[in-house]
Amino acid sequence: MYKYDAKSLKAEEFINDEEIRETLAYADANKDNVELIDAIIAKAGERKGLNHREASVLLACQIPEKIEEVYALAQQIKKDFYGNRIVLFAPLYLSNYCVNGCVYCPYHLKNKHIARKKLTQEEIVKEVTALQDMGHKRLAIEAGEDPVNNPIEYILECIQTIYSIKHKNGAIRRVNVNIAATTVENYRKLKEAGIGTYILFQETYHKESYENLHPTGPKHDYAYHTEAMDRAMEGGIDDVGLGVLFGLEMYRYEFAGLLMHAEHLEAVHGVGPHTISVPRVKHADDIDPTAFDNGISDDIFAKICALIRISVPYTGMIISTRESQAVREKVLPLGVSQISGASRTSVGGYAEPEPEEENSEQFDVSDQRTLDEVVNWLMKMGYIPSFCTACYREGRTGDRFMALCKNMQILNCCHPNALMTLKEYLEDYAGEETKKIGMELIDRELEKIPNPKVKQTAYEHIHDIAEGKRDFRF
Repeated sequence: MYKYDAKSLKAEEFINDEEIRETLAYADANKDNVELIDAIIAKAGERKGLNHREASVLLACQIPEKIEEVYALAQQIKKDFYGNRIVLFAPLYLSNYCVNGCVYCPYHLKNKHIARKKLTQEEIVKEVTALQDMGHKRLAIEAGEDPVNNPIEYILECIQTIYSIKHKNGAIRRVNVNIAATTVENYRKLKEAGIGTYILFQETYHKESYENLHPTGPKHDYAYHTEAMDRAMEGGIDDVGLGVLFGLEMYRYEFAGLLMHAEHLEAVHGVGPHTISVPRVKHADDIDPTAFDNGISDDIFAKICALIRISVPYTGMIISTRESQAVREKVLPLGVSQISGASRTSVGGYAEPEPEEENSEQFDVSDQRTLDEVVNWLMKMGYIPSFCTACYREGRTGDRFMALCKNMQILNCCHPNALMTLKEYLEDYAGEETKKIGMELIDRELEKIPNPKVKQTAYEHIHDIAEGKRDFRF
């Protein structure tokens, strides 16, 4: 029998099944305990976060006015830590060769009718050029687990190629990596290659379900997968990104496990996750999401987003184009800080559309708008679309980033950086309507910079960008 220990390096101890079950029982017993709920909300209001038990009580609570209080607090914390910025990125799938048997993913080994593809370095140049021509500055690269087709050497070569491409005024300034759990040595190689965040979705924290959902392949090993972030941090990677695939297991179990994982990283490494992603199971080739009976409604999804925001206020939250425009509009104010735009979930797919008979998508995309349409939409809602990568490039990562973020100081550099990268986008890539809306937004937002010196420098850099100069940052 394993005993719960947040500081343990054993998966079954820092994600402890008995502790999660006791947490859910505690939450059920207290879901109508208004005095306790008020105390938990008050604690969350101190901007220091909540533990998995406290947050689970709020998730179980169904008292409408208390849920509204949580939503209002989530919106305020989002403003306090992130302002009105939304960071934009795009995924780039390098290869869908995979040796695993994940039953929810069309890349599973037994799927013989999906087109198998792997980008060459020449194809990567074309794809990244197309992404730069849209205006993207930040990518998340993805690849199936296949030691023959997708070895770490291939991933490293791809990263080097991506960073080397400078088309017109374009550049990819941050490459985040979402690949299978690997060794400390390989994480060191990724660190040396200059990656941003290492992202690995747990899929589910329920061990028995995990093993059933991953019946074959190296991913079947629950402990090796769950302990990957510790190896990544041991390998020198400062920023790691967590996530579960909501719909595979009971959402309350997953929510508790997700926060326990964040608490574990904080307890052991002194810094929690840089980001948390909140994907839901979606339709894909050979995959029917209705086959999984733990799907969650849009309302529950919004509640989870709000509770993640108040529980780990310093952690970025990512929502992808798995979600529709309507769902994104609902959860953006509740805590989401990063979204993908104009995404393709096929291998490549940006340089030229993929023929239908060669479909290699990992999942269906719900939000199919262009990047310019997404930028335009965000600004009309009062957000600043940001292409900023300054913290990563200035060494403000890991505990250095978290120290600034927890003290709500990150806004002092993020706000002007967001405006400068938006100005670059408007000058180089935007349509006429988007450019007009954006210039007006920049003028308004510059006035909100409190530090006179920073404001003056930002004004000067905005002018310099209009004159053709690029890549300023605080």
